[in-house]
Amino acid sequence: MGRTTLDELCEVVFASLPRADQRARGAAYLRGLLAAPGRKSIRNIAAASGGPEQGLHHFVSDSTWPWVPVRRALAGFVAARVEPSALVVRTMVVPKAGKESVGVGRRFDAALGKTFNAQQAVGVWVASERVSSPVAWRLHLSRTWLADDRRGAETVGECAVAALREVPRRLARPVVLDARATPAAATVRGLARAGVAFVVRVDTTLRLSVPGPVLPGHESVPADWPMAAVRDLRRRVGWVDVTGVPRTVLAAVVPVTLPGAGALRLLGVADRGAWPEELWLTNLPAPPATVLRLARLTGRVDHDRAEIADRVGIRDYAGRSFAGWHRHVTLASAAHAVVAVAPRMRLAS
Repeated sequence: MGRTTLDELCEVVFASLPRADQRARGAAYLRGLLAAPGRKSIRNIAAASGGPEQGLHHFVSDSTWPWVPVRRALAGFVAARVEPSALVVRTMVVPKAGKESVGVGRRFDAALGKTFNAQQAVGVWVASERVSSPVAWRLHLSRTWLADDRRGAETVGECAVAALREVPRRLARPVVLDARATPAAATVRGLARAGVAFVVRVDTTLRLSVPGPVLPGHESVPADWPMAAVRDLRRRVGWVDVTGVPRTVLAAVVPVTLPGAGALRLLGVADRGAWPEELWLTNLPAPPATVLRLARLTGRVDHDRAEIADRVGIRDYAGRSFAGWHRHVTLASAAHAVVAVAPRMRLAS
């Protein structure tokens, strides 16, 4: 029998683990994530993989292997097979019934209009229009949890920049990020200081300066003002959605500046609703269609998270260990990669 994608991935991503028993436990954990039906508890993973339950628990929650080298190797493995267009940063919320899991805090969900106990993580996904796969993570630690753990607090934007540092520099691509739930100006400045190309979604309250004749006499205005001024300059631009269907929207671009981030371009987008429906800031000197295609990779990530990552247990870690959470989410990301780059791979129901 020939080597499988799982065999190839295990050889690459577990090369940094010094002991053969650790590499064997890592492979068993991945097999369990791929084969276990339902929730990916340690018991279910062990039953599906044939690995020892206590040994797998120790491997994730109490072992000492560092996860960053594994993630870097995973990023290289995925990028070699995906031909990525961007690194997409997406938050992931994990509702929790109690308060004992690592990083749990009170989170407000604007879409649901309510507050609940949840973890919030920030993931970096290697993405193309065809496929995406997570390769780096940062757990946003709540103030309640920090009171016991004493780690320094980070905003969601700072989590994003920190997670991006885990991706090898040779894999640098434009960073796509929805910053509407963050202090957007600080997030954009952080990306600019990090020296990365970016496409960042912002809301209408972000204040920007507009050089030139678009809004004479105004030094700093809400982001939707310059878009209203160029409404008559909108043009149709297109992309292909995750189902393969060609789509078009109206779009326009305005040069803007943000102190601490330099000269930028603001892309406004609308389909049928009020103008603009979306606002994206970028430092890329690219045409609107290119910026739009990068922005739409957030949809690719959301689709793949629902279809693959959630099914291999990306949100299923139930322990209190900070290191355990990071090791589990790293291994679940590796399991996601197996499915993402091997289209005929079937997951357990």
